[in-house]
Amino acid sequence: MSFDSVPILLVFVATIGLVLFALEMGVRIGRRRARQQDARSDVSGAMVGASMGLLAFLLAFTFNSAAVRHDIRKNLVVEEANAIETTWLRAGFLPEPSRADMRGLLRDYVDLRLKAANGELDITQAILRSNAMQDRMWALAEEAGRKEPGSITVGLFVQALNEVIEDQVKRVTVGVRNRVPATIWGTLYLLMVIAMGMMGVQVAQGGTRHWGIELALALTFSTALFLIVDLDRPQEGLINVSQQALVDLQTTLHAK
Repeated sequence: MSFDSVPILLVFVATIGLVLFALEMGVRIGRRRARQQDARSDVSGAMVGASMGLLAFLLAFTFNSAAVRHDIRKNLVVEEANAIETTWLRAGFLPEPSRADMRGLLRDYVDLRLKAANGELDITQAILRSNAMQDRMWALAEEAGRKEPGSITVGLFVQALNEVIEDQVKRVTVGVRNRVPATIWGTLYLLMVIAMGMMGVQVAQGGTRHWGIELALALTFSTALFLIVDLDRPQEGLINVSQQALVDLQTTLHAK
């Protein structure tokens, strides 16, 4: 099972449990070493600070990577809406019945894209249906091109349709296939366990535990990871990419 298939809420809860578990194991190790060696300086504050700093750096790097892709997804929605609207307008250069067929396909295409973005369709099924509709639209473009091979207006229409196809590829690539790699997630969690374990050892050396602070620490890291996962999954969670540009276009096209 891949990390992307794990529900976001489960990631949040599991991270809390993992942080608390690592802290508890560190405390037990620290107490055992203190009894055996009668030492209280096995893990220095500098060592814990260095490991926490490295963990913070990796968290910041991962967050930035997910946030950048989130911004790209928002821009791609506007680009796709503009490309579809341009194709709709330039479809007016086509003779009937190609003009009506093309505009009908574009209406259906916008509906399909919105259903896919809103999670109403399985993403694999949505991609297959989108590709099939693109093939039908391209067949109409080929037919118009064969009838008027030297037409500038038909060329402009074909250019716009090509941008629609390219935008769909971009959205699928950035929204579905480009995610935080599993290697980074594994490294992030490994560093977190090590850092929390070292902190637990230091807590044991101090002799006093503060359960409220430990719980707050677990919640802090879990919230940060929850936010990163949420940004990395555009069709899940609380942070979603607005589809308003396509919604407005859908309203416009269905009104014509």
